[in-house]
Amino acid sequence: MAPVLSALGRRPGVELRVCASGQHRELLEPLERLFGLRPDLDLRLMRPGQSLNGLLSEALSVFDRVLADEAPDWLLVQGDTTTALAGALAAFHRQVRVGHVEAGLRTGDLGRPFPEELNRRAVDLLAQAHFAPTPRAVSALQAEGAAPERIHLVGNTVVDALLGLRPGLPPTAQRREVLVTVHRRESFGEPLRRIFAALRRLAERYPEVLWIYPVHPNPNVDGPARELLAGLPNLELHEPFDYPRLLEQLARCRLVLTDSGGLQEEAPVLGKPVLVLRETTERPEGVEAGVARLVGVEEGAIVREVSLLLDCDELYDTMARPTNLYGDGQAGERIAAILAGEPWTPFSPE
Repeated sequence: MAPVLSALGRRPGVELRVCASGQHRELLEPLERLFGLRPDLDLRLMRPGQSLNGLLSEALSVFDRVLADEAPDWLLVQGDTTTALAGALAAFHRQVRVGHVEAGLRTGDLGRPFPEELNRRAVDLLAQAHFAPTPRAVSALQAEGAAPERIHLVGNTVVDALLGLRPGLPPTAQRREVLVTVHRRESFGEPLRRIFAALRRLAERYPEVLWIYPVHPNPNVDGPARELLAGLPNLELHEPFDYPRLLEQLARCRLVLTDSGGLQEEAPVLGKPVLVLRETTERPEGVEAGVARLVGVEEGAIVREVSLLLDCDELYDTMARPTNLYGDGQAGERIAAILAGEPWTPFSPE
């Protein structure tokens, strides 16, 4: 959201209030320094062992108080978190207009990702402005009956942020490095154990490759990761990277194994092939363009696909192509212009 807030902040007469949920506070602080942001409201929603229903009910109550006190013209929510859904629903109840940044992403399966697929569909149902990142997202919104005048093709703000920082990023490392991130709720349990078994086999098969894995703090991820991946000299288990460190590692690596939506968009900007550790993706543009591959969560398939990329330079070169599938660095400006009633030009991927 930093590019949106920056663009809105440059417009006279716009008054901003930034809300933070309170989740992963240690990851938010470096972003505040990097982008010059400071939340005006800390909602302090997170509790240890919190259920989704507990979070949703608490967030609804807190957002209701915030909206009553602030009486905003718009509430902007980004993505598909449970807090995004709570904010949008609370705004609907208060008859406050909702703008959805990153609207229209779909897998078509309510269980994958869970609960994000339901969250983003519901937010789009409640929104008065859909800020869609890609033409495919626009098509999904149109197919669901969203009013055409509410759909805006703007690109994704994550690309704005990355392009702004790209000049300071390091070159690809001399030693081959692979960046790994895994955290999706639908992979908890046996699927996650299969992913980790594949990583262990790959680290043993390719001892000259350095495998970098910043482990998500959720106990459902951290516990199995430490159990199944410890003790390998060429596989580094790290505490979660902050955003600048993650981008540095993305720039250094040869390829990415991830179930993250953001990395599926960021890696192609830098020409890094992406192997998606999921059964479905709401970002199929990269797969269709040949810069990403959907490999699933089965141990054998993961080992096979990663080995192909590490062993076949020709295949690697076809995937390692910088693209602007997901944005051109102007999404924040477009969103601000739309909200301010100014002229703007839609995003056009090449």
